[in-house]
Amino acid sequence: MSFILALDQGTSSSRSIVFDGAGRVVAQAQRELRQRFPQPGWVEHDPMEIWRSQLDTARQALAQAGIAARDVKTLGIANQRETTLLWERTTGRPIHHAIVWQDRRGEPLCAQLRARGLEALVSERTGLVVDSYFSATKIRWLLDNVPGAREAAQRGELAFGTVDTWLLWQLTGGRVHATDASNASRSMLYDIARQRWDEDLLAALDIPASLLPQVHASSHHFGDTDAALLGVSLPVCGMAGDQQAALFGQACVAPGMAKNTYGTGCFLLMHTGNRLLRSRNGLLCTAAAQPGAAAQYALEGSVFVGGAVVQWLRDGLQSIRASSEVQALAESVPDSGGVMFVPAFTGLGAPYWRADARGAILGLTRGSTAGHVARAAIESIAFQSAALLQAMSRDAQEGGGAPVSELRVDGGACVNDLLMQFQADLLGIPVLRPRVTETTALGAAYLAGLAAGVWQVLDELASQWQAERVFTPTMDRDRAQELMARWERAVRQTVAA
Repeated sequence: MSFILALDQGTSSSRSIVFDGAGRVVAQAQRELRQRFPQPGWVEHDPMEIWRSQLDTARQALAQAGIAARDVKTLGIANQRETTLLWERTTGRPIHHAIVWQDRRGEPLCAQLRARGLEALVSERTGLVVDSYFSATKIRWLLDNVPGAREAAQRGELAFGTVDTWLLWQLTGGRVHATDASNASRSMLYDIARQRWDEDLLAALDIPASLLPQVHASSHHFGDTDAALLGVSLPVCGMAGDQQAALFGQACVAPGMAKNTYGTGCFLLMHTGNRLLRSRNGLLCTAAAQPGAAAQYALEGSVFVGGAVVQWLRDGLQSIRASSEVQALAESVPDSGGVMFVPAFTGLGAPYWRADARGAILGLTRGSTAGHVARAAIESIAFQSAALLQAMSRDAQEGGGAPVSELRVDGGACVNDLLMQFQADLLGIPVLRPRVTETTALGAAYLAGLAAGVWQVLDELASQWQAERVFTPTMDRDRAQELMARWERAVRQTVAA
């Protein structure tokens, strides 16, 4: 039997999962990752903690599966995207903490880029908007603020990478500096039509090209691990940004198929095939996971604060002791009692793109309880995702396609039945939860397995997908539209004057 080891390095934890040739989970291990908040709006990770936690979980997963590394056919990587690292090529030493995708310190530079009229160029070349969410302004901040960084970069002594590149560098002992198209497309420096780093954007941001990794298809033999790490050298044959990996793991490989991942943030992607569909409704056009040489694309909308709102209820408000308690607290009341929670802790992402928005709890009365706030918090995840899907359906219809007819879901919060039913009610379409919810890791495994010969064609992967539960909408459509209108009013109230 062929086994595949998938590394799933996320914002809040590092996980490793062993899959068999039928796409079933054999064993898994997970370790929480410490979040660092040095200033308001700043979010960092320790690069060495990322690496060590990922390696430790890989060893634990193999041990729990009762197999040795020699029983593993290949290794795949899925990673938190946009999170930015710079390190010394000779020593592998990071020059600073990793700047996490949620970090907003690049916003002043984004304002300068907008003032210089570069929004149209960025959109045309990258499919993105000018926002500090992406890697480019994080790289520039490191070059401008870490002593000696710019000089070292100009001498070719530094390497840039998102987390996939960092892990690949560590796994291969510094022999391979590479990424895949899906991660490169999140940098705000990559031309997704021509599939190469863009010289004009590099010049506009004053970023040396020598920093950048090679870009390959997502299903590709990137390199081989050092044998000392796991006991034998393994080929690394798959890499993709976590959301593109999840789209692939959900078998959404045909135009019009969509998935939503409910993690720290929420990420809704719709596959558009080989068509680069430009959004008119505040969404991004991004590279989908690329199983072969041909470019693949997707429309994407990102919610900055999804499941993280539950973490805030636990750690900030301290209304629950564990995240698992939130559903019971929310179900202690029949509805939110008119309370609306807009968790714009780090601004609002798509389709609003308002960095100046701040979190707000609205509609409180003397009768409001912790249960109402908890329910409003859960519902905020569905409201934000519904706004994304509505924008996505408009883009699809304006481009001559059909609106999304079903939504496949994954991520930690998709186990919350209350949230999934409310999501279906708002959208008015079925919400499908798969039997294997670890679709991010599964997508990395599928990509690696295709390159390593475990599977031959995409149809084999699609045939493995099965629904565990289908949530069918039950809410009256007029009521759903009324709730969405209330949500949009609440969003407008969060935007700073």
